[in-house]
Amino acid sequence: MRPRLVGLLALAATLIADQANKLWLIFVFGIEARQPVRLAPFFDVIYAKNPGISYSLFPAQNGVQRLLLLVVTLAATAFLGFWLWRAATKIAGLGLGLIVGGALGNAYDRLTYGFVADFYHFHVGSFSWYVFNLADVAIVSGVALLIYDSWRPAKKPQGQATGQ
Repeated sequence: MRPRLVGLLALAATLIADQANKLWLIFVFGIEARQPVRLAPFFDVIYAKNPGISYSLFPAQNGVQRLLLLVVTLAATAFLGFWLWRAATKIAGLGLGLIVGGALGNAYDRLTYGFVADFYHFHVGSFSWYVFNLADVAIVSGVALLIYDSWRPAKKPQGQATGQ
C-alpha cells in the first residue's frame, strides 16, 4: 500500500471517528447535562467549548477572529495535505493523515459551532491537564509518528552499491 493511501485512510478514519464521537457525546449521550462523568479518579468526561486553539490560546471571540483561525488552520492543512501527497514512507503517510484528519475535525467544529468541542480531562489533585478530543489525540500521535520517522535511518534503494 502506498504512503499516500495509508495517509488518506488515516485521514478519513480520524475525521469520521472524531465527528462521530463528538456528535454522540453532545446529542445522544447529552454530556452537557450529565457532566462531569468520572471514569477514574484522574480522568473525567466533560463538555468544554474551546474558542481558540491548543490550550485555548488565541481565543476567537467574534466572527472575524473565528474566520482568521479557520483560514490559518485550512492553510496549514493544505500544506500538510501536499506533504501527505508526496510522503515517502508509510509511517510519514500515517502521521500526516492523522494530523490532517484531526485538524479538519477541529476546523469543522469551528466552522459549524464557532468553537471546538473538547471532552477528555486528566487531572491529579488540584493539577488539571487541558481538556482535549479525539482529533487532538490524532494530531499528537501524528506528530509523534513524524518525529519517529525522521529519526529512522534512511533505507538505501535496492541495487545501490555501498562502496567508497
